[in-house]
Amino acid sequence: MNADQNNWKKHHFRSLFSKRQLIGQFLINLSMFAATFTLLARLFKIQIISIPSIMMYSISNVICWSVIAVVVENITRRRNFQKPVKAILDATDKVCEGDLSVTIPENTDSEHQNEFDLIIHNFNLMMEELQSMETLRTDFISNVSHELKTPISAISNYTKLMQSRSITEEERMEYAAQCEKSCRELSGLITNILKLSRLENQKIKPVYKKFDVSERLTQCVLSFEDKWEEKNIELDADIDERIMVNSDEDLLGIVFNNLLSNAMKFTPENGCVKVALHKKDDRVVVSVSDNGIGMDEKTKQHIFEKFYQGDTSHATKGNGLGLALVSRIISILQCEINVESEPGKGSTFTVIIPMNG
Repeated sequence: MNADQNNWKKHHFRSLFSKRQLIGQFLINLSMFAATFTLLARLFKIQIISIPSIMMYSISNVICWSVIAVVVENITRRRNFQKPVKAILDATDKVCEGDLSVTIPENTDSEHQNEFDLIIHNFNLMMEELQSMETLRTDFISNVSHELKTPISAISNYTKLMQSRSITEEERMEYAAQCEKSCRELSGLITNILKLSRLENQKIKPVYKKFDVSERLTQCVLSFEDKWEEKNIELDADIDERIMVNSDEDLLGIVFNNLLSNAMKFTPENGCVKVALHKKDDRVVVSVSDNGIGMDEKTKQHIFEKFYQGDTSHATKGNGLGLALVSRIISILQCEINVESEPGKGSTFTVIIPMNG
């Protein structure tokens, strides 16, 4: 806290309990007394001789009650105003210094709560959110650093091997291919990080328009043709034709591509991937199923977290950001997503899309 803040606080609290209060209260009471006394004197025709003694007595009462009123008011104001304001100012000073663990004790007596108690409660809620955001930011930076090191390290190792004169041309081409693969992984990771960052900071806003969601899903499925042919995967598609929805086509395309990519990745060779799209009332239901390794309950609870990969044997085929992107987009578009899975029996992701946005 700088000197200006200290001076402001001292001046502020000093002004709340100055001698001017006592004088002001006395003048107010005296004015009220004078008006009342004049009125009573006229009504009851009080004799002039008795007026001075009555006034002296009354003025002494006015002074006494003025002092009592100011003292009571100061005590009440100190408890109801000065104490909570000072606690809030002290807490905000600590936050300005970088301490995000600060909290303010709350008044739990609901019958005697006021606006300051609400401000303190909201301040504590804000600090909880800031603490969780700081933890997520720290974890995110740590995970990004780790994920970036893997492809960069691979590129570095393969380029060193390529410089060797003792390797054959065939080996050199193989190392170059591995470098290219690592570059693609690095590019995909950075692209997903940027997308997720822009989504979380609301820099990407959905553009709603009418489009054929059946056609969009079909295009996404066809883009994985090389993948399913490479692993000899049987594709079972049950997609209703020409279903129009009012939503963001590009963002839903990211959802479809990530769910299909996961299904292809976790489905074994000669396995089966099922894709379905049906209209149900005023919603569209899209499901993507595989007969891969499946997930246990613990894994299901974390699959939408950044960089989380339940099956580490497939870690080299992804970066753990796909489902985090899906979750964020689902939230932005006000859709729903459900996951059903059992170990050894595959997984089914179901997305429910409102037809009218």
